[in-house]
Amino acid sequence: MEYYFAPLEGLTDSIYRRLHHAHFSGIHRYYMPFLSPTIHRTLTHKEDRELPMADSVPFAATPQILTKDPEAFLWAADQCAQRGYGEVNLNIGCPSGTVVSKGKGAGMLADPEALDRFFDQIFAASPLPISVKTRVGVNDTESLPRLVEVFRRYPIQLLIVHPRIRKDFYQTPIRQDTFQYVVENYHGPLCYNGDLCSLSDIHSIRSHYPQLSSVMLGRGLIADPGMLAPGGTDAATLARFHDALLEEYIHQFGSARNAMFRMKENWHYLSPRFENSEKLSKRLRKTTDIQEFRAITQEILHLPLRPMPS
Repeated sequence: MEYYFAPLEGLTDSIYRRLHHAHFSGIHRYYMPFLSPTIHRTLTHKEDRELPMADSVPFAATPQILTKDPEAFLWAADQCAQRGYGEVNLNIGCPSGTVVSKGKGAGMLADPEALDRFFDQIFAASPLPISVKTRVGVNDTESLPRLVEVFRRYPIQLLIVHPRIRKDFYQTPIRQDTFQYVVENYHGPLCYNGDLCSLSDIHSIRSHYPQLSSVMLGRGLIADPGMLAPGGTDAATLARFHDALLEEYIHQFGSARNAMFRMKENWHYLSPRFENSEKLSKRLRKTTDIQEFRAITQEILHLPLRPMPS
């Protein structure tokens, strides 16, 4: 089975991907947080930085595109092709309110007929194979059978399914019955994504769906970066990874304060991994001083790691 790292906006940027690959093994492919092309058909400075030439990256990576405009998708896919990538991923699963209100991301699932027309245009002209990351509906799952019919009509490189509807966001339980429906009715390459927070979770999915060739992990890997490495996450490697991230962000942002706030996003997931970290984590959330931030994180990093179910 292959293991893919999900694209998480504000977390798995190019610095994080590079340093994660350098410190931890087990990931076969990293998916990049989305590009959102505009009518100006130019990459922003950030997008240009986050889309390096493929041959400059020492691991497999796939750019993701978020748009409802076929021409914008094809322009962005061409940019990715020019930079040497071999696949592009379409995001029709993002549940963000600002994204969905514009009819993008999971908002595209509300109208399967419009999605069919969009697919017809992009699959006919894309310079790269297209994988798709999706949810199973917007406000309910009634349209799922029709969505699966649409998916079956096109040569999707890989269908990555997060078995929640848009309004579930990430809090409600996974809708396993919907994934079972997709497994039974969609016969192309299929990947499971959602609430994989330990090796035990992965083993459970593999036992339920032995036909799967891949799974995608997101928040679970942020919380346990070495989950797939031999021996799991060890404290010394995690500390080196953390320190390298902080220094790289300071260099990129030109500001220790901004780097600290970026790292707090990681610590939201990381801190529960340590035993008796609650009081320190509360202090970490409140601090605005980089020296205090460094001191608190070092204290946390010296706490025992909680054992993870295998």
